[in-house]
Amino acid sequence: MKIYTTIILAFLCLNVFAQAENATRLRNFNNDNGIAIKDFDPVSYFKGKAAKGTEKFAHTYKGLTYYFVNNENLEEFKKSPSKYEPAYGGWCAYHMSVDGQRVRVDPSTFKIINGKVYLFSNFNGKNYLRAWEQNEKKYKESADKLWIKKMH
Repeated sequence: MKIYTTIILAFLCLNVFAQAENATRLRNFNNDNGIAIKDFDPVSYFKGKAAKGTEKFAHTYKGLTYYFVNNENLEEFKKSPSKYEPAYGGWCAYHMSVDGQRVRVDPSTFKIINGKVYLFSNFNGKNYLRAWEQNEKKYKESADKLWIKKMH
């Protein structure tokens, strides 16, 4: 009987931890009512073109729901979700690097760096991907540090 009680308690603790992690992600990641990347398919970036997914091919990972253009992309995401999630929770990489601000993005403005997708703000003639590329190494180092602080 003692072993069953231990197993149940362990399960409950893991469940509470998972719920807390999901809540943190929802609070810190760029989403609209739990939908990440404004309906864009995170796998599509790695195929060279940002594409909107559909609710038909939806998958929830750690509290965030992602849409995919087809079942193939959905299954690819399921194999390695962290590979496909955008850097800095889907916020503008440039603004994250400058002062840690969470600035909305144009999901079609992106760059893949070392196997990770980075998204950028691109509105009213201000494309922050161009600014990022002026000193990418410096901006990336700064954004990495500031994102870690944001998540704690």
